[in-house]
Amino acid sequence: MTTITVTFFNGDVKQVMPDQRVIYYYADAQTTHTTYPDGLEVLHFSNGQIEKHYPDGRKEITFPDQTIKNLFMDGREESIFPDGTIVRVQRDGSKTIEFNNGQRELHTSQFKRREYPDGTVKTVYANGHQETKYVCGRVRVKDKDGNIIMDTKL
Repeated sequence: MTTITVTFFNGDVKQVMPDQRVIYYYADAQTTHTTYPDGLEVLHFSNGQIEKHYPDGRKEITFPDQTIKNLFMDGREESIFPDGTIVRVQRDGSKTIEFNNGQRELHTSQFKRREYPDGTVKTVYANGHQETKYVCGRVRVKDKDGNIIMDTKL
């Protein structure tokens, strides 16, 4: 089988390849849309962004800065940044951030919590109160203005 090429009056070009891939070039948007026989669709935008639309409904977007964002059918999202930071967003809106230095954050509507590699955990609640739990067992609580209201120095 040979390649079939159709050129449209607006400058768009559609090619059907021997392996059944369909490559459509949108001239105005300078975007290439490739559809594979297995249902995978890949879009290449002029700014360097690449989107992959999988047959199962999942989408993977690679941005020009090489950040990768995965969108799942159930509403979850995952972003992987060039520095190694990973952000995961759940359907309920809660967010987990894994930093490349080993720190981890959890964001919910009730609080934001940061976990440090040494085991220290700092939580900031929606009302502004802060609680820091140290590995040694010490607990320090501050009010919304930063005033210490409890400190169990050991």
